[in-house]
Amino acid sequence: MTPGTVMEIGRQAIEAALMLSAPLLLAALVVGLIISIFQAATQINEATLQFVPKLVAIFLVLILFGPWMLQYMVDYIQRLFGSIPQLIG
Repeated sequence: MTPGTVMEIGRQAIEAALMLSAPLLLAALVVGLIISIFQAATQINEATLQFVPKLVAIFLVLILFGPWMLQYMVDYIQRLFGSIPQLIG
């Protein structure tokens, strides 16, 4: 296994991690931004106010994108395990 192959496997792993975490992180970012604007407009400075809406948004995104995320992980792992013979020999 060459250093280039190792770098390619690492790149694919990072790409998979980013693809799987992006919907959840974007949902938390958008909800946090909306709650922050609301807090600034109403001058309510409560740190715990953001926790529940973010949690609900992440839960909803996980329900909506969960099957796609699971399929993406399964495809990545099958490709990785399927390439083991070429990597060894």
